[in-house]
Amino acid sequence: MSRDPQRLLRALDLPDFGESALLDEALTHSSAGMPNYERLEFLGDAMVGLVVAEALWRRCPGASEGELSRRRAALVKRESLASLARQLELGEYLRLGTGELRTGGHARDSNLADAFEALIGAVYVDQGFVVARDLILRLFDERIVRVAARSAMKDPKTRLQELLQARHLDLPEYEVIAVTGEQHAQRFVVRCRLPGLGLETRADGTSRRRAEQQAAELMLDELAA
Repeated sequence: MSRDPQRLLRALDLPDFGESALLDEALTHSSAGMPNYERLEFLGDAMVGLVVAEALWRRCPGASEGELSRRRAALVKRESLASLARQLELGEYLRLGTGELRTGGHARDSNLADAFEALIGAVYVDQGFVVARDLILRLFDERIVRVAARSAMKDPKTRLQELLQARHLDLPEYEVIAVTGEQHAQRFVVRCRLPGLGLETRADGTSRRRAEQQAAELMLDELAA
């Protein structure tokens, strides 16, 4: 038997819902019938993405679009949302059908992440944008700080290498393909290749190192697209 949803509201320091059926809907899996959380999940997904994006935009003023996209993706991916849901013990509040209950659906990442987004969607509909935004910021605060700080300390080549290693892919290959200009004002053109993926970027800079870093940054943008 699932827990009383009002207990969840108290844990989140939220007022009672004006429309209590909306909270029940946000905690009902499709296996338990209709209405379920799928429509609210759609809304909550957009809300979480927007608020996290704005928080990163404000906290990381020097980050490129690609960098911001990668940081947001790390924060709002399924595993991250499921982790937050576990902190809230959200699985204990879910209404599941018999099959989902039997197979441990209350602890499944996909269900937890979806229910988390649905809860945010329900808060937005019932209590408005500001309350939902403030809740998201409270829940994500430490994670946003960690992601912003960790990414800011690493150069593009290091971040690219770590990303490829995490995906169990071959490391990039860098090659100087042209050097132009006088000795005192040379510019280097570097190619960054990922043979396993068939991807290639090119960049130039006043030194080989700068050109490699820029090519790595462009490759990160390609992988985030």
